[in-house]
Amino acid sequence: MAGGGPAAGRGDAPGVRIVVAGDAKTGKSSLILTAATDSFPPNVPPMLPPTRLPDDIYPDKVPVTIIDTSSSTENRAKLVEELKRADAVVLTYACDKPATLDRLSTFWLPELRRLEVRVPVVVVGCMLDKRDEQNQVSLEQVMSPIMQQFREIETCIECSAYKHIQIPEVFYYAQKAVLHPTAPLFDQEAQTLKPRCVRALKRIFILCDLDRDGALSDAELNDFQVKCFNAPLQPSEIVGVKRVVQDKLQEGVNERGLTLTGFLFLHALFIEKGRLETTWTVLRKFGYNNEIRLSEDQLPPPIKRHPDQSVELTNDALDFLRRIFFTFDIDGDGALRSNELDDLFSTAPENPWSEAPYKDAAEKDALGGLSVDGFLSEWALMTLLDPIYSVENLIYIGYAGEPSSAIRVTRRRRLDRKKQQSDRNVYQCFVFGPKEAGKSAILNSFIGRPFPEEYESTTADQYAVNVVDVEGAKKSLVLREIPEDGVNKLLSSKDALADCDIAIFVHDRSREASWKRASDLLVDVASHGEATGYEVPCLIVAAKDDLDPYSTEIQDSTRVSQDLGIEAPIPISTKLGDFSNLFQRIITAAEHPHLSIPETEAGKSRKQYHRLVNRSLMFVSVGAAVAVVGLAAYRVYAARKNASS
Repeated sequence: MAGGGPAAGRGDAPGVRIVVAGDAKTGKSSLILTAATDSFPPNVPPMLPPTRLPDDIYPDKVPVTIIDTSSSTENRAKLVEELKRADAVVLTYACDKPATLDRLSTFWLPELRRLEVRVPVVVVGCMLDKRDEQNQVSLEQVMSPIMQQFREIETCIECSAYKHIQIPEVFYYAQKAVLHPTAPLFDQEAQTLKPRCVRALKRIFILCDLDRDGALSDAELNDFQVKCFNAPLQPSEIVGVKRVVQDKLQEGVNERGLTLTGFLFLHALFIEKGRLETTWTVLRKFGYNNEIRLSEDQLPPPIKRHPDQSVELTNDALDFLRRIFFTFDIDGDGALRSNELDDLFSTAPENPWSEAPYKDAAEKDALGGLSVDGFLSEWALMTLLDPIYSVENLIYIGYAGEPSSAIRVTRRRRLDRKKQQSDRNVYQCFVFGPKEAGKSAILNSFIGRPFPEEYESTTADQYAVNVVDVEGAKKSLVLREIPEDGVNKLLSSKDALADCDIAIFVHDRSREASWKRASDLLVDVASHGEATGYEVPCLIVAAKDDLDPYSTEIQDSTRVSQDLGIEAPIPISTKLGDFSNLFQRIITAAEHPHLSIPETEAGKSRKQYHRLVNRSLMFVSVGAAVAVVGLAAYRVYAARKNASS
C-alpha cells in the first residue's frame, strides 16, 4: 500500500490560501519573499501584495497563495478579513525576541479563537540565524505547553530567510495541513485513529472485501491499491505489508489475508510516520471530504419540489432496509438491540438516531429493541425531515443502488385535494393544543411509552413515528407536537402548513379554558390555511375522557365542529388506553385531503364573494354573447333588405 496521489478539491475556490500573521518585525514579509523568489530580499516593503508560489513547488501541485498582513491598528479590519478567508494561518515570532513568542499564547492564538478562525495553524520561529546560541532551548521544550493548550496548532518550525534554512518547508506544512489535515484522522493525545476515521476505513474495507470473508486477500489488496494509487503491488510488496502488520499485531493477518484490525493498524502507522496523504488519498478515492463524510457529488442533487410535496423511500430502499434489519438481527429475536444498531451504523460517521429529533422517536420493546416496523419508521421520519441525510446514511450502511433511486417525491397535496385522494405512504400530523391538554401523552402512547405520572412542559417540537394498519394497508404516521408557545412563530411563515398532511387539536375536556384555547388555535390554523392555499384536514381531540367534562363541553365542541364543517370531537383517555381508533382516523382523514377541512367565517365570506364575482362575470359573458348574436342577426337582416331593394 503506497502513499501519494493528488489531493481532491475541497469544495471551495481552487488552491490553498495561507495568511501570514504575527507581531511587527518578526520576519513575515522576508519569509514570503524568500519562499517565492528563492533569494533573500535586500529591501522589504512594509507589506506585500498576495504572492502566488509556483504550482510545481510541492508534490500535490495545488496552487498556493500567500497573504501578508500588518499588525498595525489602522490595518486591523483588513487583518480580520484576511484571517476569516484563510485556509491555513502561519503565525510568526522572532527567535531572538522571546516577547514575540509569548504574544502567540497571550494574544494571537486567543484572537484566532475569538474570531472563530477554525483552520490549521503553523507556528514559525523566524530569524533563526539571530538567536543567541548561548541560551539554546529545544523547539519541543518551548512549544509543547503551547501546543497542549492550543490544539489547532498543526506543527511548529524554525527557519531563517537570510540563511535559507527550512523556508520551503514552512508553506509545505501549511499546505499539507489544509490538504491532509491531522485533526479529523488522529487523536494526538491518545495516539489513536479518531472514531469517524475508523468508521470510514471500516466501510472502505468492507467495500473492498468482495468475497465477504472478513479479510483482504492478495488479489483484493492489489485491486484496492490500483483503485487508490493507480499502481499495482508486486507480490513481494504484499508480503512485506503483511509482515509489517504481523510483526506488530498478530491478529492483523490471518490465513485469508489482511484483517480489518490490520487494515486500521496500517493507517495508524502511516499517520504516525507523517504520511497522512496516504490515508487521505484512500478516503477521497471513496468519496469522503475533509469532515470524513461523503462529499456532495456522491449524493443526490438538491431535490426540486413544491413546499406541499414530501419525500419518501422507494420500494427498492425499503426492501434493502428489511434485508439489512434481518442481517444485523444477530440473535434472531425480531428486534435490533442497541448493540446491534450500533453495529449496523458502524460504517456511518455516527449513529444518526442518537440525537433529537430521531432519538427515541419510534416504538421500542421492553428491552429497548426496535422491531422492523420501528426501524422502518425511523427511516421514514429521517427521509421526511432530511431526505439527503437519509440517503447519505443508506449509502454508509451498504445501499449500492443509484442514490436517487432510494427516494421519491410525492404528488402535490393541492393536486391530491382535486383528485380527492392521496398516494402517500407517510403522513405528517401536526399536534396543536394548549399546555397540559395531553399532546405529549398522545405521542408517548403512540410509540408505547408509559403514561407519565408528572406533567412536563414541552418546549421544542417533538416527534413520534409508527406504522398504522388501516384496512390491511400499512402507512407510516409522523406526529409532530407543536408547543403552544411555538404556534405564532410557526404560523409566521407562509409555508408553515405546506408539509402538514393533517392537524389535530387537543384539549383537556375537563377544563373550559383548555377548550377555548384549542378552538382559538383551530381557527388560527384554519385561517392561515385559507390565506395561503395550504388548507389541511383537521380533527378535534377531546382528551382526558377519564375526567368529568366541564358543564357545556359537549355542546361547545360540537357547535364549533359543526360551524367549521369538520367531524365531531374524538374522545380519548391516554390514562385508560382508550383512543377511539384515533390514529387510524388520522390516517383516513389524511388519505382524503378534500374532507375535514375547516371553513372559518372569513373563509366562507371569501368563497361567497368569489362565487358572486364569478356569477357576475358569467352574466356579463352571456350578455356579451347575446349582443354579438343580435348584432349578427341585424347584419343578416340589413343585407337581405339591401338585396331586395
